[in-house]
Amino acid sequence: MFDGLSERLESIFKKWRGHGRLDENNIQEGLREVRLALLEADVHLDVVRRFVERVRERALGQEVMASLTPGQQVVKIVHEELIALLGGEHQGLVLTGKPPHVILMVGLQGSGKTTSAAKLALFVRRRKMSPYLVPADVYRPAAIDQLRKLGAELGVPVFPSRVEMNPVDICRQAVEEARRLGHTVVICDTAGRLHVDQALMDELVAIKAACHPQEILFVADAMTGQDAVTVAQAFDAALDVTGVVLTKMDGDARGGAALSIKSITGKPLKFVGTGERPSEFEVFHPDRMASRILGMGDVLTLIEKAQSTIDAKEAERIQERMRKAEFDFEDFRTQMRRLRKLGSLEGLLALIPGMSKLRKQLQDVRLPDKEMTKVEAMINAMTVAERRNPKIIDTSRRQRIARGSGVTVADVHALIKNFEQMRGLMQQMLQGKLPAAPSGGGMPPLPVGGMPGMGGARRGQVDRDKLREKRKKERQQRKRK
Repeated sequence: MFDGLSERLESIFKKWRGHGRLDENNIQEGLREVRLALLEADVHLDVVRRFVERVRERALGQEVMASLTPGQQVVKIVHEELIALLGGEHQGLVLTGKPPHVILMVGLQGSGKTTSAAKLALFVRRRKMSPYLVPADVYRPAAIDQLRKLGAELGVPVFPSRVEMNPVDICRQAVEEARRLGHTVVICDTAGRLHVDQALMDELVAIKAACHPQEILFVADAMTGQDAVTVAQAFDAALDVTGVVLTKMDGDARGGAALSIKSITGKPLKFVGTGERPSEFEVFHPDRMASRILGMGDVLTLIEKAQSTIDAKEAERIQERMRKAEFDFEDFRTQMRRLRKLGSLEGLLALIPGMSKLRKQLQDVRLPDKEMTKVEAMINAMTVAERRNPKIIDTSRRQRIARGSGVTVADVHALIKNFEQMRGLMQQMLQGKLPAAPSGGGMPPLPVGGMPGMGGARRGQVDRDKLREKRKKERQQRKRK
């Protein structure tokens, strides 16, 4: 979402760093470009004015003039002011008092409330609390069924709402049922509504009075830009919203809502949705988001994602199997599935410092989800014996695997060949040995990137194979002569 803004700011920072000394003219010129970059990102005009003025005051003061590297100091000021703009410190859920704690999800229709409610239930459960989902949207067709399905996928209980029930009664009865069953957090998914529809807004006020929620989260679609800020103000006036959830942060919107909503509404941004998967739901940290916008990455979020999906004992077991050359296709499939749980690979690259600038250059070696699905389909088409011992996969077995997974025999051949190379390479590295270069010269092929349809690494391997074949033919011709 912030790619365009990040590129503009990076070009401005390069100019500042390029000056040995900064004067008022250099700073004013750079801040003019910062102002344009923020306005183009759809940040609220008043927010841009205040932000630029604060940076100017600090940059023209003794704070920069006494610095040995003024350019870097100005970048530091922009980073700190960007953190302040996004809310300063992280503000999480405030669930106090005797359970069950009630969380009310409100917002416009289509903003992603139902999906966010399910994601929030998973987030709460990972923190050792017991969630209870409540479908209170009786107006949208299949809204109740959607939340039931999401709850079933996540293993989270759902209150048995019915379309003919009153939303206020649904929420009241659900809280009582959650208390009886021992659930500690009740998440009510209310119907989407326009802030100008007074009857539906009165209904939300009645729900609030009936179940006394500790948190009222306004769910906003990041793609709506400044409209999300305006609507949030209206909902806050009626309900006293406690926080904001911004969805579709993986889209191509300009990001102005995320940068404006705290300054305009005074309400903290608590969560962001970064994809469709239940796990793609992050706690909002202003300092981490500011680092992402400035292209500095977000290593802490990456570590948290990894810790939530990777078991330390299982990782040690896999490492030992690699060392003993026992790593097989079943282990590989397990690790691939865990990698996909971390989110999209493009999103993971954005969290690594410096990699956000290289994403466009790395398009040829990305591992798209559809390609990983293709590889998993081939592994699933194998028998248990074949997955555990790839050496038994002869020509007829490869033909059967290709038919069963809808790929070509060449794709199956490439998968097995590169898997064997990867396994050998990992074994050597775990034993402290440097892998030897292949006889044809050059570096060994990337084992995963060389899988079918996975971009530049495979093309490089194909080129090397063609070169070896050409040299082989030349040697044969010389022998005939």
